[in-house]
Amino acid sequence: MVEYVLSEGEKDATADLADGLLARHPAWDAVERADAVRVEAERLPLGLRQFLVAARAAEDAVITVSNLPVDADLVPTPASWRVAEKENAALREEVVLLLVASVLGDPFSWSGQQDGRLVHDVCPSQGQETSLTSASSRAELTLHTEDVFHSCRGDYVVLMCLRNPDGVGTSIAGVETADLAEPVREVLRQDRFRFYADDSHLPDAYGTGAEEGERPYEEASVLFGPGEAPYLRIDADFTSALPGDTEAQRALEQCARGLSSATRRLVLRPGTVAFLDNYRVVHGRDVFTPRYDGTDRWLKRTSVLRDLRRAYVHTRTRSRVLAA
Repeated sequence: MVEYVLSEGEKDATADLADGLLARHPAWDAVERADAVRVEAERLPLGLRQFLVAARAAEDAVITVSNLPVDADLVPTPASWRVAEKENAALREEVVLLLVASVLGDPFSWSGQQDGRLVHDVCPSQGQETSLTSASSRAELTLHTEDVFHSCRGDYVVLMCLRNPDGVGTSIAGVETADLAEPVREVLRQDRFRFYADDSHLPDAYGTGAEEGERPYEEASVLFGPGEAPYLRIDADFTSALPGDTEAQRALEQCARGLSSATRRLVLRPGTVAFLDNYRVVHGRDVFTPRYDGTDRWLKRTSVLRDLRRAYVHTRTRSRVLAA
């Protein structure tokens, strides 16, 4: 993990950039203003930009930026992402997230997730405690590649902490530290696996319990790319071997166990952004008990493509909002 901590002067300059964007565009629409944010990101503090560009080139698996501006009088944690959307909750923090993320690439969204919003609100929601989505709390989010089912999944998952009083951890693991025998890795490099859409991509935003056959999927390998430092694609809940391939299924289960044993925990604090390389690490989240009193954990999240043309090719339009 590599880390950059903003000075107080850099923090104030970043806040001023976000405030200026909101003043010029009071009817804020993140999708419509994404290009303007990208231009404005060139005015972020030089040290921050140099750090992020160097981390991108090095393909650092986990990048954190701390001491970003978060309102001292932050509004209560919303009861759901729909409430946050309706109230435009923590809008300046959303713009700060987009500014910093735009140095590494281009934020994009999915039309079926949180109404196609470019920035998602991650907060516990009553009735969703055990769902396999970010609205859950009492069910662990197992290690996963974000949007594992799609070839146009993000290069980075970006998480900005607004509130986390209970120290709820984000779990992270990479294949380089997983104890996997070479014969297992060889099976994982072959196109013998199916990757299914998770519940957040189903028509019901929190999942319908659809069977695998009812979900969009792609067939590919778990490991791919450079042989000496392979990329990874897996979600234990939404990945399976091809039908009847017991050897591949065993390799998949060994991979999941190896990643679980290599997990480390990252506790995000207010004003910290974590960029998780979606090709190099998988991530999950601790179990916790929400209070639903406005003080629960609250993150802003976006996904970033290093090359936005991947989205254009998929949608066949110049749109950064994709459909599953």
